[in-house]
Amino acid sequence: MTTISPDRIAQIEARRDELQALMATGELPSDRFVAVSKEYAELEPVAEAAGLVRRLRAEAASLEVMTGDADDELRGMAEEELRENKAALETANRRLALALLPRDAADERSAMLEVRAGTGGDEAALFAGDLFRMYQRYAEGQGWRVELISASDSDAGGYKEVVASVTGSGVFAKLKFESGVHRVQRVPATEAGGRIHTSAATVAVLPEAEEVDVKIDDKDLRIDIYRSSGPGGQSVNTTDSAVRIVHIPTGLTVIQQDEKSQHKNKAKALRVLRTRLYEAERDRLHTERAGARKSMVGSGDRSERIRTYNFPQGRVTDHRINLTLHRLPEILAGDMGDLVGALISEDEAERLASLDT
Repeated sequence: MTTISPDRIAQIEARRDELQALMATGELPSDRFVAVSKEYAELEPVAEAAGLVRRLRAEAASLEVMTGDADDELRGMAEEELRENKAALETANRRLALALLPRDAADERSAMLEVRAGTGGDEAALFAGDLFRMYQRYAEGQGWRVELISASDSDAGGYKEVVASVTGSGVFAKLKFESGVHRVQRVPATEAGGRIHTSAATVAVLPEAEEVDVKIDDKDLRIDIYRSSGPGGQSVNTTDSAVRIVHIPTGLTVIQQDEKSQHKNKAKALRVLRTRLYEAERDRLHTERAGARKSMVGSGDRSERIRTYNFPQGRVTDHRINLTLHRLPEILAGDMGDLVGALISEDEAERLASLDT
């Protein structure tokens, strides 16, 4: 465990006090006040954790002196309190180290959720539908809003592909470890022989970009308007409302045809394009900073098999952290807290360990 130096703790608390004094003057211009209050809000929990570590260390020093007391009873009490202090200090040091870890700037953002059927035909599409509903229910429990961006239904039910925007606080922080290949093992409803089939679906979770994050020049876009095809209602199929946007510099293409309005389809397509461009830039920066090192939990590699949902055994196994939960029905019903919490904890432990190497 990395131990934070007293000088670093003093710096954190001094900066917190400086920001607090600045805000109290009432003389800051509005834009400066916003920046200062934002920094203060980010630093306050760190300063709080630092203050606790400082107080526990001071208390430990006093108790160490008392353990040398000639009085047996007083010495015994001091030794007991010192043991408790050491346990509390270890927890506080960990909390402070976590607070000081570099944060993913996208953690507080909303996210674009994409679920696609993989190998397994109709059964894969049904599973993609199961996964999407699982995320919908989890989002509902978190107080987030899910907005369908586009969906390609399968003839047998479920989705060939579904894209949705999940809006709320800390969405990306909790869903970012879901990216990858999800595998299902179960007996399909159409299987007369009762044989277990294995199918798969891929999930991608991308932090949603704002217009200020990604500037898209009109001259870099080729926009085609054409008649929608497939399900969507009579008026959809009789008007030129579908939109295809090609980002010429990267070749990224987005097609949107779910809405009856050409303008709505264009707005949604630009939203998806902006998010994918933002993610591409994040990937580039991550590769530059991390080199060849790939985090076991947080790589976001969408070709990696990350989890298996085994229906006959009622279990869900996350292969990255070797976690098996025999709560498959509850998890598919949106009770993902144990999974999400375990993945976040593993990621934190891994990043803390990297500080010591």
